[in-house]
Amino acid sequence: MMRSLWTAASGMRAQQLNVDTIANNIANVNTTAYKSQEASFKTLLYQNLQSTSTNNAGENKPVPAEVGLGTRLSAITSQFDQGNLNASARPFDVAIEGDGFFQVRNEAGELVYTRDGTLNVSPVPGGNLLCTAAGLPVLDQNGNQIVLPGKYNASDVEIDKNGYIGFPDAKGNFEPLMNNGYQVRLGLYQFSNPAGLSKEGSNTFSVTAASGEAMSEIGNPNLTPSLTHQYYTEGSNVDVANEMVNLIVAQRAYEMNSKAIQASDEMMQQANNLR
Repeated sequence: MMRSLWTAASGMRAQQLNVDTIANNIANVNTTAYKSQEASFKTLLYQNLQSTSTNNAGENKPVPAEVGLGTRLSAITSQFDQGNLNASARPFDVAIEGDGFFQVRNEAGELVYTRDGTLNVSPVPGGNLLCTAAGLPVLDQNGNQIVLPGKYNASDVEIDKNGYIGFPDAKGNFEPLMNNGYQVRLGLYQFSNPAGLSKEGSNTFSVTAASGEAMSEIGNPNLTPSLTHQYYTEGSNVDVANEMVNLIVAQRAYEMNSKAIQASDEMMQQANNLR
């Protein structure tokens, strides 16, 4: 009976982590470009009670008698499904349609990646630096910071569907932003396994061995280029109705495991009271 106590306790611990994951999804339902997470589980070791078993007639059956010892969390996986594109009035809001990520540089000078296109500008000598809402500089296709020249009105910035940045000229035509002889374009990168990215907070991810190296979309025939949509933001891909159903299922599983502990405790009490 002690086995059942520990087995049910492992189920309660697993479901508590499941509820924690669901709660985090619901808490981020309005977070720009948030990707929902899903907890998965696997069984613990099995105890072999008998290497062979028999039927009522005493004949050997080709299966052993094994009992499981519970469950544990195996992974919490992010689902990188596309979120809804929500219209915005800000010229620096840019949504990604596709599998791409913006490349930014964090406070430590390391490259990190994000799908949060709620961008801003920060005054620097000679113009305005394009950065994330957290103030991290957004990088172009060559890994350089994007500085919008001070001679332009920052609110007039134009970003086309391919990520090229420019401003309207005197005739209203698109005038590309140039840097050292090349037309500035938002750097978009993809990963062979985005679920393997490490979450760094503030909607940013860092590269790991599981995610694979960042692959630039430019000039890579193996990648489907993403599209950028100015005046849009990508919403969270959390399905609230689905999360509520998962929450109820997790709660019921937690309750059943607690009932198993209660039943085991009552059985042990009865065994201890035998005369």
